[in-house]
Amino acid sequence: QAAAVVAMVAVASAIGGAGGGTTSIFFAPIAQIVGWLIWAGVTYLIGDKIFGGTATWGELLRTLGFAQSPGLLYIVAVLPILGGLVRLVVGVWMLVAGIIAIRQALDFGTGKAILTAVVGWLAMIIPALILGGMFAVGS
Repeated sequence: QAAAVVAMVAVASAIGGAGGGTTSIFFAPIAQIVGWLIWAGVTYLIGDKIFGGTATWGELLRTLGFAQSPGLLYIVAVLPILGGLVRLVVGVWMLVAGIIAIRQALDFGTGKAILTAVVGWLAMIIPALILGGMFAVGS
């Protein structure tokens, strides 16, 4: 069921990103699904192995998948005037829902959930920035 939610959010992202051209329509669903899988794995490693939470990767997949449900509103992002505001509000909403999902799945407090989310985000964004910089230099 959580995978179905992520798939629906991926379709909504693709429709909402239609203004970005065919590349956005094609890559938004793939990025959404792959991002969910990686985020659950990174969160599992950090929250369970480092901060001592009690969850499996499957539990984090499930809770983080359902936490993406506000992303269904990305479909409204196709509107020219409201698109940016919708993306911002939905992004913040999904972040808060993700922190709550991490807290519930790993069975620890909100502070540790926020710390897990921040460390996980850094663990994902730093390699992405490095890889992005390598590709930018090569172009």
